[in-house]
Amino acid sequence: MLEELKKQVYEANMELPKRGLVTYTWGNVSGIDRESGIFAIKPSGVEYEDLKPEDMVLVNLDGEVVEGKYRPSSDTATHCELYKKYENIGGVVHTHSTYAVAWAQAGRDIPLYGTTHADYFCGTIPCTRNLTEKEIDEAYEVNTGKVIIETFEDRGINTKYVPGVICKNHGPFTWGKDADQAVYNAVVLEEVAKMALFTEQVNPQVKPAPDCIRDKHFNRKHGANAYYGQN
Repeated sequence: MLEELKKQVYEANMELPKRGLVTYTWGNVSGIDRESGIFAIKPSGVEYEDLKPEDMVLVNLDGEVVEGKYRPSSDTATHCELYKKYENIGGVVHTHSTYAVAWAQAGRDIPLYGTTHADYFCGTIPCTRNLTEKEIDEAYEVNTGKVIIETFEDRGINTKYVPGVICKNHGPFTWGKDADQAVYNAVVLEEVAKMALFTEQVNPQVKPAPDCIRDKHFNRKHGANAYYGQN
């Protein structure tokens, strides 16, 4: 069932250690088949070197396992919330990558300081609030998804323009049109988190880049009249 989707999600998961985004099993990728409402996700706690395409677990949007011999990722309910809320999301990634986690543990948004950031994230990458003790105790992973949604809705941020977030005291989630693009955005988020940290070390009084720079660089890649790359 959905063998091609499982293969795609497996390959996307294998990009995480290759790109230096995960240590041990600290990460997961999922991808959804919108027609069936089923997504494939990495199994919980299985080492990357042991993974095979057939190990990917199929889950419906109620969080129920449809197919698979393993338990799905412990973050499955967070992926569910994002898929249910945002139809444009076709893949989700969660990691504990070092620089993004540093900003999350500091409880700070990642400011847009330059064109590398603007090429992929049209604005600040937001940091969520902390979950309350009640939210943690009653449904931690579900409420992690809900606090991401709350952050984007309250701030009026479009998930198409800012395809990632950092959860306070936790780490980053990114997304895209499919699992591959979600991984790509996870790599970019980690790099811009590193660049932002170094920028503030070089100049502690630095200000965000002007909006005109932000808009030019994002739109030349993603806007209606985008001209970056080949036809």
